[in-house]
Amino acid sequence: MLVSAAPAPEQTAIDDPGFKGAVANLQRLTGDDLTLVNEEIVAAMRSPVAMIPDLAGHLVQAGGKRLRPMLTLAAARAFDYKGDSHVKLAAAVELIHAATLLHDDVVDASALRRGLETANVIWGNKESVLVGDFIFSRAFELMVEAGDLCVLQILSSASGVIAEGEVLQLATQKNLNATFEMYLAVVESKTAALFAAAAQAGAVIAGADGDASEAFRRYARNLGIAYQLVDDALDYSGYEAALGKRVGDDFREGKMTLPIVYALQRATDEEKAFWRRTISEGRQNGDDLAAARAALERTGAIDDTIACARRFADQALIDLERAPQNVYSHALAELAAASVNRGY
Repeated sequence: MLVSAAPAPEQTAIDDPGFKGAVANLQRLTGDDLTLVNEEIVAAMRSPVAMIPDLAGHLVQAGGKRLRPMLTLAAARAFDYKGDSHVKLAAAVELIHAATLLHDDVVDASALRRGLETANVIWGNKESVLVGDFIFSRAFELMVEAGDLCVLQILSSASGVIAEGEVLQLATQKNLNATFEMYLAVVESKTAALFAAAAQAGAVIAGADGDASEAFRRYARNLGIAYQLVDDALDYSGYEAALGKRVGDDFREGKMTLPIVYALQRATDEEKAFWRRTISEGRQNGDDLAAARAALERTGAIDDTIACARRFADQALIDLERAPQNVYSHALAELAAASVNRGY
């Protein structure tokens, strides 16, 4: 049910605690539930095949902000949910995310994740893919245990969309004709779909009506897009120690992210030749990342990518106004407002 009464001033004012502060506040509010989520995740990793808990634990227990499960937990608590199924769903969400990361790192040949060597570097590609499949199966077991066909449909559908997004990204990779619409389709599938499903599942399990659960879905979808846009900007403008991964990986892999799409629209003939060689043909040398950064700066591509992210974050805040107004929705609003100012 939507809350129509005007919320208290202390709940409507959006502070600017910074992204780390916004994450920490959400972690504090959902702390008891997060502890239970982590216990569910550890239990899900158990297997008599020793490599499975070793490899899965390397990724799952390596940290991470737990944004997606916190969306599930906060959405459920925003409706004063008293059960425990939201914990199973939040754990399932994190397991889906972990499985996709294992698969992503194989597809992208990534070497660093959250400041550590990736599982595919340590154990191998075949092992990473198979353990990723194992984690997916555990996620579906938790969804079933939650006992709600509606949330099972929401999360299982999101899993399929994520896989579609991976294939779509391969189709756009190294393609200098990729458009904003093509890029956005990849982001909506690969990132925003799980954000949206995580929040919607939490609201639905708590008994929210259609309008309220849709408000959370739309909020999280727009938050996910904003989050990924900033991620793509940071790949060219961030710092490795803060990001926990190598700066410039998108460039090296020939990914057509929004900064490149914008830069190509405004490129000189010389810059177009540069992008053709480095992105389309994949012929790069040691100085090319610096040259790419210079071209992005000249065209304003990074600033415009952040500006685009801000528009999606602003829409997320508008969507959240249709949800119950309390400490949980306030914390989610802080997260969206701070998401475009993060440095990691």
